Amino acid sequence: METFHINSAQGKARVGRITTLHGTIDTPAFIPVATLGAVHYVSADDLQALGTQALIANTYHLHLRPGEKLISQLGGLHSFMGWHKPLITDSGGFQVFSLGIGKYASQGKAFQPKPIPQNLKTWVSVNNDGVQFVSYVNGSKHQFTPESVIDIQFQLGSDIFLVLDECTSPQHDYDYTKTSMERTHQWAVRSVDAFVGQNQSRNHQLFGIIQGGYFKDLRQKSAEFIQSLPFHGYAIGGILGRNKQEMVDVISWVNELLPENKPRHLLGIGELEDIRQAVALGIDFFDCITPTRLAKTGTFLIRDHPRNRIHITNSSCSRDENPVSLDCPCIVCKNHSRAFLHHLFKVNAQLGCRLAAIHNVLFMEHYFNTIRTEIRENRFKER
Repeated sequence: METFHINSAQGKARVGRITTLHGTIDTPAFIPVATLGAVHYVSADDLQALGTQALIANTYHLHLRPGEKLISQLGGLHSFMGWHKPLITDSGGFQVFSLGIGKYASQGKAFQPKPIPQNLKTWVSVNNDGVQFVSYVNGSKHQFTPESVIDIQFQLGSDIFLVLDECTSPQHDYDYTKTSMERTHQWAVRSVDAFVGQNQSRNHQLFGIIQGGYFKDLRQKSAEFIQSLPFHGYAIGGILGRNKQEMVDVISWVNELLPENKPRHLLGIGELEDIRQAVALGIDFFDCITPTRLAKTGTFLIRDHPRNRIHITNSSCSRDENPVSLDCPCIVCKNHSRAFLHHLFKVNAQLGCRLAAIHNVLFMEHYFNTIRTEIRENRFKER
């Protein structure tokens, strides 16, 4: 069964459609993050009404709570969440970073790598067989292997699986990044074998993950190796360099080598300026917690404004009778003023976070719909 079809293109940017067991995803697309089976502040019904096409959940976190066996007994992750559109599950590879060196690494626009302390204590250890996590919930130990991660995802019943990988940091040097990449490649082969053995007539999809840090030769070697395996699509993983330009470089190096007929997922990217550049380079879909993370702080996404956002807690909003955005069709902008939203956050009302999340999720849907239209009409610009 063909799972990805490109309908139109402008340069390297393309409009396509991914077909899964639970429906289709029109690309380029934004995938909200439902780490533990839920998107912060909004329900599955909300997301359905907002036009969300798919969600991404996290295998590691769901394994810890409530556990894949219970989810399977309750009918699988779709039923458990009350979400009946496409679902992607990440493998836990990012947690190798976030619970490992990520607990120490500094990040930002001007990333400056620091030496890794020899006595650094983390919640994760990695060897060629797999990853051992120490649970942040109760301190129990959990061994993840490429095979066990595939098995967990089958029990969850998601539509698109991601393979186990090691997400490295810019603080890792060339030698460690190369060793890690080669280990990720070995895990990819084992993942394919485990997936093929269980996927007879079940039509789930498996995506490989390209690593290699910000080193050109490693990213190219990883792209060549991963695309040589029978994956349904590809994800570009890892910390994508030390600054915005290195991220663009990494995407360029990789996409030049990937086949045109399979989708490309850029993991963990959600800033609007980054999205446009990545789409221009041939990326098909994105996931990021940004829209709902911003909602928590009273930050609303809006076009034609510095950094495409406003902070509703600013005093300038306290008497503003205008909506967040005059041209936004969401229920928040139709029914509420900036002054009311400002009030909600000042009194710590949870409704404020919910309304901000509804607005931000719909903003992203409209933003990507606009990108798809621009590509179809041959007027897409990367900035």
